[in-house]
Amino acid sequence: MRPTFDQAKVILAKHTTEAHLFSHALAVSAAMSAMAEHFGEEPEAWRVLGYLHDVDYEKYPDEHCSHVAELLSPEGMDEADIRAIRAHGYGICSDIEPQSNLEKALFTVDELTGIVSAASLMRPEGITTLNLKSFMKKFKDRRFAAGCDREIILRGCEMLGMEIQEVAEIVIRGMQAETEALGLGPREA
Repeated sequence: MRPTFDQAKVILAKHTTEAHLFSHALAVSAAMSAMAEHFGEEPEAWRVLGYLHDVDYEKYPDEHCSHVAELLSPEGMDEADIRAIRAHGYGICSDIEPQSNLEKALFTVDELTGIVSAASLMRPEGITTLNLKSFMKKFKDRRFAAGCDREIILRGCEMLGMEIQEVAEIVIRGMQAETEALGLGPREA
């Protein structure tokens, strides 16, 4: 069983208290919804997994992805969904290699949403006018949002058989759909 998005919010709130983790969860869920549309999959399902992808991070930062099953199995989540969440840490904190488009997308967009968010915060109009050219300029500047691992993003794009530009456009579009909830709208003067 896969929870609804509203149920996913309740589940994450059981294990997470830090505001930035909720913002990140929402960004990844928005990106995953857009990626699902790109692949002709069910956006709500991918959105839920994007929202829950860091469910064990706050409680177990040094063992991230290792406690996903113990937190989500009691919620009725199936093994395939738990595997997808665990695979997003491939090569970092998990040895589960992403296989499906869902798993590869989650691996890729996790880091990518951080750069998109940071680039949006630098603009007076926020994410509403962020375009690919502006994003790519920030992406290529490794000092910008330096904590976001570009090699992971590029490896994920390669797994997906897509160029960074294509994935970034999809992610930006997905996050723009959640502009208000993400707090990435125009700043007041």
